[in-house]
Amino acid sequence: MILRIFGVVQGVGFRPTVFRVAQLMGAKGYVKNKGSYVEVCVDKDEKAFIDKLKEELPVLGRIDRVEMTESDCHEEYDSFVILSSEEGEREVSIPPDVATCVHCLNEIFAPRNRRYLFPFTNCTDCGARFSLIEDFPYDRKYTSMSDFPLCGICNEEYGTPADWRFHAQTISCPDDGPAYVLYDSDGKVMEKESAIEVFASEIDAGGIGVAKSWGGMHIVCKLEAIPEFRKWYNRPFKPFAVMVRNLGTARKYAEVGEYEEQLLTSFQAPIVLLPKKEGPQREVLDPASPGLGNVGLYLPYTAMQHILFHHTRSDALVMTSANLPDEPMLTNNEDVFSLGLDLNLLHNRRIVSRVDDSILIPFEGRKLFIRKSRGFVPDLLNAFHDRSVLSVGPEENVTASMSKDGKLIASQYIGNTTRYEVQNFLRDTIDRLLGLFGIKEIDAVAIDPHPMYTTRRIGEEFAERFGSEIFEVQHHWAHVAGLMADNDWEQPLVSLSVDGAGYGLDEKIWGGEILYSQLDSFERLGHLEYLPMIGGDLATKEPKRMLFAIFQRLGVTKDYFEPHKSEVFIKAMEKSPQSCSLGRVLDALSSYLGICDLMTYDGEPAIKLERYLDVGKPQYEFHTEIEGSNPSVIRTLPLFETLDSLARGKNLTESEKADMSRSFVEELMKRMVEVCVHNAEERDLKTIGLTGGVSYNLPVVRIVKGLVENSKMDLLLHNSVPNGDGGISIGQNVIAGNLL
Repeated sequence: MILRIFGVVQGVGFRPTVFRVAQLMGAKGYVKNKGSYVEVCVDKDEKAFIDKLKEELPVLGRIDRVEMTESDCHEEYDSFVILSSEEGEREVSIPPDVATCVHCLNEIFAPRNRRYLFPFTNCTDCGARFSLIEDFPYDRKYTSMSDFPLCGICNEEYGTPADWRFHAQTISCPDDGPAYVLYDSDGKVMEKESAIEVFASEIDAGGIGVAKSWGGMHIVCKLEAIPEFRKWYNRPFKPFAVMVRNLGTARKYAEVGEYEEQLLTSFQAPIVLLPKKEGPQREVLDPASPGLGNVGLYLPYTAMQHILFHHTRSDALVMTSANLPDEPMLTNNEDVFSLGLDLNLLHNRRIVSRVDDSILIPFEGRKLFIRKSRGFVPDLLNAFHDRSVLSVGPEENVTASMSKDGKLIASQYIGNTTRYEVQNFLRDTIDRLLGLFGIKEIDAVAIDPHPMYTTRRIGEEFAERFGSEIFEVQHHWAHVAGLMADNDWEQPLVSLSVDGAGYGLDEKIWGGEILYSQLDSFERLGHLEYLPMIGGDLATKEPKRMLFAIFQRLGVTKDYFEPHKSEVFIKAMEKSPQSCSLGRVLDALSSYLGICDLMTYDGEPAIKLERYLDVGKPQYEFHTEIEGSNPSVIRTLPLFETLDSLARGKNLTESEKADMSRSFVEELMKRMVEVCVHNAEERDLKTIGLTGGVSYNLPVVRIVKGLVENSKMDLLLHNSVPNGDGGISIGQNVIAGNLL
């Protein structure tokens, strides 16, 4: 019998597992890679063999389907053997990079082990995968480990069936593997033999340095050095991720529940946003995420990071992506010195694919991905169609997605494509994934309708190359389709699609949307009131411009700006872009209450508002109206009028700010959910969706969830597809394929 096994069967120790199961059952035959599936010839009962194989699956392995063909192939073999890999038909089956396993860690910290403190220790269950794979099938020669020929002992481990590194393609040791070297700012060698140890001592002394990881580089400093780091980096308020020594340290700094613990200690090892714990340690931690109630924590996932904490006195280190502002994370050693830092801990293994750390928010057993990348990508979703579609996302937090044979795969996080280097990263990533998955034809390319987005041009380039049809997919509809793909949901859905900005069908800026969505069409059922964005994108960076326009509409001139500037703004209002974005409303609310007046990173005013919403109580009376239908318009001006009547001329306490903001938002969400529920009931639907960047705001999510459930309906949330713009390419792909 010949078995063709499809799933995650490359780079996870699948063939060695098949070999061991065959030996256990006394089988004859062979196993070999065939591109993206594994072919097994076995003389035993196929059901018993597959059942046993499923019991023994490696940590990262997954069997999606098995195709069987009658054959007497086993008659050529006296035992069971592993044959050389062959190129075959390619399917989506690339394992992600995963954290160093316990077995390898035990070796790393065993003084008599030959891999003692060796920072590239890994096995079939752990280590870099996606970041170093160059081609299929997954063999060492098709990875960046091909630069490091095996020594005699490693080769023996690799070829011994009883060894747990049997056929581990990225196996190495201090005698044959990559190595770290510590350099100064000019590229001069500071240390070789004890590079990580010296780096740790310099960081302990207050130094700031770069450390090369698997899929990119991190800037590293101790918590006490954050003020100096911010001054150098010119990022006064941007939150930085913090890597902690262990789970106990995480609990010292943050509130860690059972689900949060599972996420932190999972083999994906993501950055998890957690509520800060009150106490003396908060003063040390607060500078990592100033003005926020939470902080992004994660555990060491590479051997180097574990060794770094072995040497450092610190129990927590800032470890944030190493890049120039808005440019891709650095991957090449020679580029690191452009940062001008005194410490550069670099290794000599090539990074084939840049892979940023994943960031997520836990919510009631779900993962709300802010950035889905290392540990989780590549990943498979149901495409809801069988066409070959490429989709390129919007402009910020971009991913690309492609589909083949009914499956959809999204790329790792790409970034903001306003920068030329990020545009090239997007192009290179698309080309690489097309090659890895053997996609030679593209039926359609999906793009965002915003005329100024750089991704449009990139999408058009690929459409021209492949002779593909182009589909413009509305931004907020794509958000909903991404939510549907996330939940394998094919039925019509009424949803809140709420974020900062998306190009609307009326050429205005949408972002407070209530949509009735299907996979091939949508209807706009309602939206927030349109407000002028004075200066366009400048109103995003300076939310007082939104407030100025709001109060002008209310017949009140506020002295937010100098008189001559106010006169200009009044004249500019009628020609300014019109926005119904919930994100802009929350920014304006944050600004009015004196919480945040200037955006220095994406979404900052609304993000800083979140901790006030979290503790606030709906103590104040706010009322607004819903006007018209198809679409209904939810007024926001009356809410600001009430806010001003309550707060004008007062020196508000923090508690009053919290209660006012909570009262404002509860009334607004109540009206939005009211429109959702009414339209869902008319269509005999029982579920409401919530998607878009604002759905990262947990107080808003909880408010919406309570309102929906009080209406005897269910709330559909994200879990695998990013809520924000990182999920847009997935929705675009699903829609374009169905439109075909």
